[in-house]
Amino acid sequence: METSGGSGQPRSDSDEAPRRAHRDTTEPPAEHDPAGEPAAAETPGDSDAPSPTDPTKPTETPADPPKPPDAPADAPTPDPGTEGTEGTHGTEPWANPVTKPSPADLRKAPADDTERTVGSPRPHAHSDAAPKPPERPKEPGGGILMGRPFGVPVYVAPSWFLVAALITWVFGGQLDRVLPELGALRYLVALFFAVAFYASVLVHELAHTVAALRYKLPVRRIQLQFFGGVSEIEKESETPGREFVLAFVGPLLSLVLAGVFYVALLAVEPGTVPGVLLAGLMVSNLIVAAFNLLPGLPLDGGRMLRAVVWKITGKPMTGTVAAAWVGRALAVSVLIGLPLLTQSGLLGAAAEDSVGMDTVLDALLAAILAAIIWTGAGNSLRMARLREHLPELQARALTRRAVPVETDTPLSEALRRANEAGARALVVVDPDGEPLSLVREAAIVGVPEHRRPWVAVSGLAQDLTDGMRVSAELAGEELLDALRAAPATEYLVVEASGEIYGVLSAADVERAFVKAMARPS
Repeated sequence: METSGGSGQPRSDSDEAPRRAHRDTTEPPAEHDPAGEPAAAETPGDSDAPSPTDPTKPTETPADPPKPPDAPADAPTPDPGTEGTEGTHGTEPWANPVTKPSPADLRKAPADDTERTVGSPRPHAHSDAAPKPPERPKEPGGGILMGRPFGVPVYVAPSWFLVAALITWVFGGQLDRVLPELGALRYLVALFFAVAFYASVLVHELAHTVAALRYKLPVRRIQLQFFGGVSEIEKESETPGREFVLAFVGPLLSLVLAGVFYVALLAVEPGTVPGVLLAGLMVSNLIVAAFNLLPGLPLDGGRMLRAVVWKITGKPMTGTVAAAWVGRALAVSVLIGLPLLTQSGLLGAAAEDSVGMDTVLDALLAAILAAIIWTGAGNSLRMARLREHLPELQARALTRRAVPVETDTPLSEALRRANEAGARALVVVDPDGEPLSLVREAAIVGVPEHRRPWVAVSGLAQDLTDGMRVSAELAGEELLDALRAAPATEYLVVEASGEIYGVLSAADVERAFVKAMARPS
């Protein structure tokens, strides 16, 4: 996700991912099923790999499965136990658990109605409760919601209150020297200045937002925080020209605001409260514009430099690398140069005591600014690598081959069919072949091999919801967005015609994602 960071500078963000940026992240594409997770040693997309059950020794499933010898004649067929499933991920799909249940455990009723046996009166439902709708992405959050200009939520982070208090204290001290007659009211005026300054920062961010929306790039949120604002733009610009414009409009609006405050300053009497406020806002907006125009990521100037190198080389990754390293050099320059400039008197009167409190504060401010710039440059590199490898995540390539089975099919028979077909997934269908649910791999792992002839596949399946059906043509960001919209462990992959293509495991996508990120660019 592209973000506009610092005091409005576009940068790669380290918050969430991959919401793509002027922000940034790489969270796992979906949550694992709490009952367990798929085998760690599977190779994503290897849909033709054989199942660990030996296909040369198929399991003979009796037409009328017998009950355990110690069960009464009229006893119901035992349900699959859930004990022994923890720590049974194994190295292959459908592996037996490490700890097998005892005979006493086999007689236990299941803790809930999520697993049923052959002969269950309900043909395919695995729970009495109605299936829950897929979870939708939550509101991005990030502080106090202040409004939704252009439909984009604006948040004020808790850290803003700290910087507002700091600005009020520092500016209030300056007002005491310029307007001593204000007395304690100077802090109220200083607080007004802090709010007006961040309103200017918001205008800076809105410039990035309007430009992004103009180019049909979705904006997730705007956040005002300690060192300015962040505009989280979820997709990258398609051309270097758009990237340049998107970055430049922020500093441009800050320069326009400085000009507006200068013109207004000409109309008021100097040495008054309005005059001091307008002068302060003019200077602060000039500083914001100049700082953001520095040519290094994650600042706006860094995005502009990236666009220029991208245009010259034709490679966006080359532009990102160049601008990121310039940003790191800039961070070192700020760390060393800012305290020296302050002490030399170029940025104000030189301190009489070079080791006084002012020196410590200057060094602390320089360290914070340098850390923000250095971290933002690194995040920009990581996000560029992510975008470079995202197209490799293709639903069709990662999907496991699946075989359809009806609801009352014993698990052992279903696995035998999968072995013969070279498939690694099971889809429960109705008599007409319409998919109803997916057999959870973690649930298969939890069923000991000697119990599989008495366990129906419907008892191990998860009902399909709309969000669990994904197109075989999805890839990259679109695939990750689809998985985030409906968290699950497995997804049914279908062709455009509606025909079943296979089953996609969230764990396979995650492993492919990590593997792609580990490869050098």
